[in-house]
Amino acid sequence: MKAPPKTNDVPVIRPHQLKEADGFLFGFPSRFGVMAAQCKAFFDATYELWASQALAGKPAGIFWSTGFHGGGQELTALTAVTQLAHHGMLFVPLGYTFGSGMFEMNEVKGGSSYGAGTFAADGSRQPTDLELQQAFHQGKYVAEIAKKLKR
Repeated sequence: MKAPPKTNDVPVIRPHQLKEADGFLFGFPSRFGVMAAQCKAFFDATYELWASQALAGKPAGIFWSTGFHGGGQELTALTAVTQLAHHGMLFVPLGYTFGSGMFEMNEVKGGSSYGAGTFAADGSRQPTDLELQQAFHQGKYVAEIAKKLKR
C-alpha cells in the first residue's frame, strides 16, 4: 500500500474526550465493507460512554475511504451507523444536500447520501476537488445541525 506515514501534527482523540463535543464526524478507511479494525477498536473503547449514555442525543455523521468502486462504501456506512445507534447518537446523513455535485457523472467520485467518501486505490489516489467540496459541505452541514440542537 502506498498510504503516507502518519504525521505527528495530527492530534489523537481519546474515547473519554468525546463527551466534550457537541457533535461528530467520524472518518475511517473501509476494509471489506466495514470500518478498519483500528476504528472499531476505538468504538469498542467507548464502553463507559455507552454505559452512561454520555453521547446520547448528539449528532454524528460519517465519511470514509475505500480502495475502489465496489469496495463497500455504502455497506461501510450501514455497518458504521450501528456504532452511533448503540450510543443513542443522532445519525446525520448527507442526504442530497450537496446538490448537483451528488449527481456528477463526469469523474470518479466517492460518497453517497450516507456521507462523503473517496477512492484511495492502492493509496496513491488523492481525493478530487469535488470529493473535497462534498466533505467540506458535510462538515458544515453537521456543524449547523449540532448548533441548532445545542440551543
